[in-house]
Formats: sequence, C-alpha cells, structure tokens
Amino acid sequence: MMWRRKSSSSGGVSPAGASPRHGGDDNDECNVFPRGYVPIVAGSGDGERVLVPVSLLGDPCIAELLDMAVQQYGYGQPGVLRVPCDGERLRRVVEGALRKGGGQSA
Repeated sequence: MMWRRKSSSSGGVSPAGASPRHGGDDNDECNVFPRGYVPIVAGSGDGERVLVPVSLLGDPCIAELLDMAVQQYGYGQPGVLRVPCDGERLRRVVEGALRKGGGQSA
C-alpha cells in the first residue's frame, strides 16, 4: 500500500516503474503520483494526502466516504478530492479494503 503526507517541498520522484501523473492544486506545487492511484485529502485545510488505488474506489467503505464527501463538499470540489475524516481513519479504511481483496470484482 502506498500513501504519503502532503509536503511543502516542490518536486518529487515517482516510485520505480511508475508512470507519473500530475495533479493540479490551487497552488503552484507540482504533485506526482503513480498510475493507478487517486490522491485523496483527509479532513479540511491542509489535511493528510493519501494515495488510494483506483481498484478500491468501488469498495463499500470507500464509497461511503465518497458519499460523505459529496454531502459535505458537493460534486464541484476544486483540486484534489477531499473526504470528511481524519488521515488515520482513511488509512484504516484503505488497509481494510486491501485486506478484503483489493476491491476487485470477479
């Protein structure tokens, strides 16, 4: 599993073999994340950024967090997707989804 905290330093190196994707933010910081992952910010303000595998987006627990995000922030969130929970909870949900089988359906 991969995640990292949002850092104030610019630039970055993607993991070996990863195809970098650039996510836009409201600031000029260039964010690089590996193919197959979606950056999600936990909480408000400068919350913790967690990289969530795309395969987990259909998991019921992660889908519930996304529904909560829609209720709180709406569909028109600018920048990186934000969910209304703390970073520790988001990490636990992602880890639990990965243990259940990675959110992949047969």
